[in-house]
Amino acid sequence: MSFIQRNVRTWMLTELLTGMAKSFSYMFKRRSTINYPYEKGPLSPRFRGEHALRRYASGEERCIACKLCEAVCPAQAITIEAEPREDGSRRTTRYDLDMTKCIYCGFCQEACPVDAIVEGPNFEYATETREELFYNKDKLLANGDRWENEIAANIAVDTPYR
Repeated sequence: MSFIQRNVRTWMLTELLTGMAKSFSYMFKRRSTINYPYEKGPLSPRFRGEHALRRYASGEERCIACKLCEAVCPAQAITIEAEPREDGSRRTTRYDLDMTKCIYCGFCQEACPVDAIVEGPNFEYATETREELFYNKDKLLANGDRWENEIAANIAVDTPYR
C-alpha cells in the first residue's frame, strides 16, 4: 500500500466507519441468546437428565427387579434389593441411585427391558447438600410421575431408532 493511500485511509477513518457499520447491522438481526430462567431452549428427545422410575397406566411400578441396570452401570451408582411378592412376581424393596456417582451414560435406560428407569428431560435439579443427590425409590417414582408425559413422548419419538 502506498504512502498516500495509507494517509487517506487514516484521515478518512475508513476502518472505524467500517467497524461501526458492521456493529450497526447487527442491531437489526435476530438475537441469538435467550432469557434463560424465563425462556428454555429446545431439548433433544434423547437428552439425558434427571433419572426417574416409571409406572404402568394401572399405577403399578414397572421395575421387575432384574438388576440389569445395576449390573451395567459403569459408575456403580445403582443399588437394588428385591424380594418376591405373593403373586410370584419380583419387585424392588430398595432402589437407590447415587447421583454424585452417575455419569449420565444412559446404559441403565438401554439395559432395562420394561423401560422402568429412564433419564428424563429435567436438567434443573441443583441442591444445597450432597445428601439430596442420593435418590431412593420414592423420589425416583415421584420424578417419574412428574415427568411421565414428556418421558413417554420422548420414548415414542425415539422408538424407530432403538
